[in-house]
Amino acid sequence: MLLQDKKILIMGIRNKWSIAYGIAKSAYDNGAKLIFTYMGEENKDKIEALIAEFEGSKAYVCDAASEDEVVRAVFSKIKEENGKIDGIVHAIAHANTEDLHNDFIYTSKEGYAHAIDVSAYSFVLAARMAKELDMFNENASLVTLTYHGSTKVLDGYNVMGAAKAALEASVRYLAENMGKEGMRVNAVSAGPIKTLSAKGIKDFSSVLTVVEEKSPLHRNVTTTQVGNVAAFLLSEMSDAITGQVIYADSGYNIMGV
Repeated sequence: MLLQDKKILIMGIRNKWSIAYGIAKSAYDNGAKLIFTYMGEENKDKIEALIAEFEGSKAYVCDAASEDEVVRAVFSKIKEENGKIDGIVHAIAHANTEDLHNDFIYTSKEGYAHAIDVSAYSFVLAARMAKELDMFNENASLVTLTYHGSTKVLDGYNVMGAAKAALEASVRYLAENMGKEGMRVNAVSAGPIKTLSAKGIKDFSSVLTVVEEKSPLHRNVTTTQVGNVAAFLLSEMSDAITGQVIYADSGYNIMGV
């Protein structure tokens, strides 16, 4: 199995329909031991029920966009209770609803900063905290999630497009920094999937229809398919790949119309 006995930290799991869950399932089916972080102490019972099928997994509440020392404290506890890890999956993003529904030009300064902080900087912070705390085993791999709206204008994506563009640039700079110690950093750009986050995008169902009509494979992707790509990037099978955005979108990104 690709991830036999590997310890993978998955940040941002929310429910059974999330991409983070698809990644967790693929990683677990490939032999990984899973550790999770999630938002909000009030969600503890829900998250623990969600991850119960992943035997031996643990979950920790963590606001990844919080102050540095808050994240450091959670990561310190994770290392103390689980030892070193072999990978991080960053599945965290958020933008204010009004900044997705209004034209991009009306994005507030606060809303812009919020989207960048939660969706991009939190990945940089997680990488730095794990590195400073010596959490990584040799040849560790970091994976984050992005979307086609980082490079193309998609109606209703707005400030999240700017945030994902920042995230992808962060992947490249982190890859250079962490490559000095043999660690890899990549992003998966998933096709549109009916997740809780996607509900915030205006006319999202029409996006699914276009991808099915226009993509080379003429189908939308599933969380399982995206999870398999992430599992590959977490594994040593991808040890020559870093600083890349890997598209898992049925090929839609290559189409000109």
